[in-house]
Amino acid sequence: MNQDLDGLLSKLSVLETVWKDDLARSVLELLNGLPQDRPVDSGDIERMLREDFDAAITVVRLFLDRSKDELTYELKTLFADGTGPGKSTFAADPSAFVQRLLPTGILDSINDTIRRPTTWIDVVAERLKAGRGSAIKGQYRGRALEDFVEGIVRRVFDARYDARTSFTGKDGRSTAKSDFAIPSRDLPHILIEVKAFGATGSKQTNVIGDAHSIIEQKRHDTTLLIVTDGISWYARKNDLRQLIALQNTGDIYKIYTKKMAEDLESDLAQMKSEYGI
Repeated sequence: MNQDLDGLLSKLSVLETVWKDDLARSVLELLNGLPQDRPVDSGDIERMLREDFDAAITVVRLFLDRSKDELTYELKTLFADGTGPGKSTFAADPSAFVQRLLPTGILDSINDTIRRPTTWIDVVAERLKAGRGSAIKGQYRGRALEDFVEGIVRRVFDARYDARTSFTGKDGRSTAKSDFAIPSRDLPHILIEVKAFGATGSKQTNVIGDAHSIIEQKRHDTTLLIVTDGISWYARKNDLRQLIALQNTGDIYKIYTKKMAEDLESDLAQMKSEYGI
């Protein structure tokens, strides 16, 4: 028997799914246990952590409206003395652990959320945020970092650069993509690749793969700079080491973050003079 497209399409149906796993159920149980007749206090936070540490940390993250990576970085900063924000630290001194959480503003966030009247618009808006919010935040991170770098490039080179382009490779024919080619894509002296890790489509593998593509295509006398940022690198340090290895071998001139903006502008100004751009 030969099947056909229309016949098979007519038999397709929506696959049912569920969103509650064990962690979600634990989170909901903790939420149901929060007091309704008085403000939530540090004792309530400690109680939740005692009942289910992982679920309680998720509750904290949800009330603070942080991504998992964002909260992980924030907690590492609050527990920067080497103890770490894990279960063993909490077990050693629960009260002290909770006190370290308070600078995040968790109590205000919980109590403000509980007191805030909720309408159907709020419910739908939260669904929209859950469905598109992370992607939009990722896109914003990526474009915001590109715009930040472009501001520096423009200050140094005025309009003598091509942005978000494909530059002519070393054989004069092949091309590779680069965020900024200075002074032009046809004969660039400087190439800048910008990757905000945590932005949509910008995983570590993309950063490393794109860097390799540029290195393979660029002339040996063309300077490649990488600008990257994002706390998600903390979770994949080995991949960052690969990028640093390319810098150590001279394939990349230097890797910058937003905190190194002054270095980037200074280095570009020096290159402008050296290349006579």
